[in-house]
Amino acid sequence: MRTMWKGAIGFGLVSVPVRLYAAVQEHGLRLHQVHDEDGGRIHLKRVCDACGKEIDYEHVAKGFEDDEGNTAVVTKNELAGLPLPSKKLIDVLAFVDADRIDALRLSGAYYLAPESAAADKPYVLLRETLKQTERVAVTKIALRTRESLALLRVHEDMLVLHTMYWPDEIRDSKGLAPSSSVTVRPQELKMATSLMDTLSEDFDLDTLEDEYEIALGELISAHLDHRPAPRKKTTAAPDNVIDLMAALQASIDSASGKGAPAKAAAKSTPSGRAKKTAESSRGTNKKTTAKKTTTKSGSSKTRTTKTSASATTKKTAAKKTGRRAS
Repeated sequence: MRTMWKGAIGFGLVSVPVRLYAAVQEHGLRLHQVHDEDGGRIHLKRVCDACGKEIDYEHVAKGFEDDEGNTAVVTKNELAGLPLPSKKLIDVLAFVDADRIDALRLSGAYYLAPESAAADKPYVLLRETLKQTERVAVTKIALRTRESLALLRVHEDMLVLHTMYWPDEIRDSKGLAPSSSVTVRPQELKMATSLMDTLSEDFDLDTLEDEYEIALGELISAHLDHRPAPRKKTTAAPDNVIDLMAALQASIDSASGKGAPAKAAAKSTPSGRAKKTAESSRGTNKKTTAKKTTTKSGSSKTRTTKTSASATTKKTAAKKTGRRAS
């Protein structure tokens, strides 16, 4: 991984030299702006409103416009000269109990690794102390010329840094919560808890996939192969709840068995397949993705649904099922 930042964690007189690495990598097929008639790329240009000329990036400065329309121009050199104590230092402000930090404040995530073998001992000392005391460190760090609050915590055998929003950046939620006069009955709480338990059985977070990206990849592949675009059905969310208890019971019944085959069919598309299909579709054979079936290792066996229809109907249904599963 590429180092994003080098500096040190500082608390008291202790210094831990570290390197910063991005902990997450968002996936997604990159789309460009093109002309819908001929597919030509559309480019955005930096044009000055005052002189009408296209401006090179080296002459682009930062500006702030006040309420009266006056603009203060700030150059890159002026920005670089501003005092920034946390530029090369993760400055620990305090150690607090982990449950004091609301997840709403957290933003980006980064791995912190020791800079060298000499930094291993203080790194492990800080990591183990945080782990045993079940605390986290509130810090400051400057990334990309902007100072940010940050949270330092332990994740497995690593120290992880989360950038945080400043207190005044968190919006007030006043007036958004439901009315305080709304109450729920014990039976409703019991059934809601039962539904939660049913939905949580055998749940594996690592098996979840981005269904939108998969569908987008199939759509792109169809266009590249000059095939008709596949049609996907989206289940509409219910717009009202008339009988809460009946809705809870129906949800429990669906999650515990009756709705399982449909749920399994919805998850049958393999992870990452769409992206690979979209990227490698040029120059490959023209086999449609409807004829491909890929399953994950360790996935459950496909359930066979018995039916009393005629042999012809069975064969037709089997073909349709094969298309859906692919």
